[in-house]
Amino acid sequence: MTTFLGNPVTFTGKQLQVGDTAHDFSLTATDLSKKTLADFAGKKKVLSIIPSIDTGVCSTQTRRFNQELSDLDNTVVITVSVDLPFAQGKWCAAEGIENAVMLSDYFDHSFGRDYAVLINEWHLLARAVLVLDENNTVTYAEYVDNINTEPDYDAAIAAVKSL
Repeated sequence: MTTFLGNPVTFTGKQLQVGDTAHDFSLTATDLSKKTLADFAGKKKVLSIIPSIDTGVCSTQTRRFNQELSDLDNTVVITVSVDLPFAQGKWCAAEGIENAVMLSDYFDHSFGRDYAVLINEWHLLARAVLVLDENNTVTYAEYVDNINTEPDYDAAIAAVKSL
C-alpha cells in the first residue's frame, strides 16, 4: 500500500517492471518546449519522478541524482513532476543546477497515468525512480511506498552504472 502524508492513495494504470519497455511521453520543459522519450534516444535515462520540487525530499532527490550522475557518459537524469515549468526553472536557478532536465506533466497528466504514478486523490505524481537503458527497457524500478521518504539512491545509482 502506498501512502502520502500518512494516508493511503490510489493510482490509475500498471506500474512498469524490470524488462518492460518505457512508454513514450510528451512533457513540457522549462522553456515550454515539448520533450518526448525520443529526444533522449540512445542514452541511458534515469526518470526521477517527484510530487513537487518545492518540498525538501523532492529537492534532495533532484539534487542528489543530478550531482552523482551528471558526469556519466551517455546518461541523462530526467526529473518529472506536475510543477509548472516556471517553478522548475526557478528551482534550478536558485540551486545553481544548470544542466538538469526538468519536465512537467502539468498539462494533461498523461505521463502520470501511463507510468502509474498519478495520485488520484491529489493529482500529484508519486515518488518513483526508473532506470532505462539506451533502448528504453526498464532495468531498475522503484515505486516508493511512503511518498514522503527518499528513494534508494545507492540501488538506483548502481543500476545506472551497471549499464
